[in-house]
Formats: sequence, structure tokens, C-alpha cells
Amino acid sequence: MTVGAGGGADMNARGALGRYGEELAARRLTEAGMTVVERNWRCGRTGEIDIVARDGDVLVICEVKTRRAGSFEHPMAAVTAAKSDRLRGLAERWAQEHGGAPPGGVRIDLIGVLLPDRGAAVVEHARGVA
Repeated sequence: MTVGAGGGADMNARGALGRYGEELAARRLTEAGMTVVERNWRCGRTGEIDIVARDGDVLVICEVKTRRAGSFEHPMAAVTAAKSDRLRGLAERWAQEHGGAPPGGVRIDLIGVLLPDRGAAVVEHARGVA
């Protein structure tokens, strides 16, 4: 892969931004009474689940999108129909590899993190989006 001038730094900054957003998201889930089971679970080339959590007897697959204020689109708008389909497939795969779906089933949530130039991050949690 060829990276243009400054591309490597951009990739590192984007990765740090994403990790920070995921940390805020995990904290929000914990504050809401959920248990974070796993983070950044990879499934070969199929993709990655940002956060796997339990909400009582429900398995929660959580996609986290982080954006800086002034970005072109809101973080929540970044989950397309194709991304939703991929998340459902990843959720099914995770459940299969970890003993099957729990009695409460599986839910896919989205957490959008918006980082303003100044002040606290805005963290939005949408349940059952896909």
C-alpha cells in the first residue's frame, strides 16, 4: 500500500480518534449497566466488531462511529444498509463461536461520538439499529 505525504500520520490520528471514541462508548455501556465482554473482535476479512457486551441476557453487538465536530456527516449516518448486513453476519458468527445466542437474543446498537473543538464529547447510544 502506498501512502501519500502525511498519509501515515493521518491514519495514526484516525486510529487514535477511533480508539478514543471506543473507550468513551465502552464507558457509556458500563454506566448503563452493561458488561463489556470483548473489544475489537476480528473475523478474518469479514470485519470487526467494535464492542461485544451483555445487557442482562441479551448479547449486544455495538458499532462505534467517532467524528470531529464540523465533519461532513454525523457519526450515526455512517452506518449504511451494507454495514448493517455485515454487522448482523458478524453478530451471528460471534455467537456461533461463543456457544450460541443467549436466551435474550442478539441486539445491534450504534454509538455515535462527536468530538467538539472545545468541551466534552457528545455520546449518543441508539439501541436495536440493525
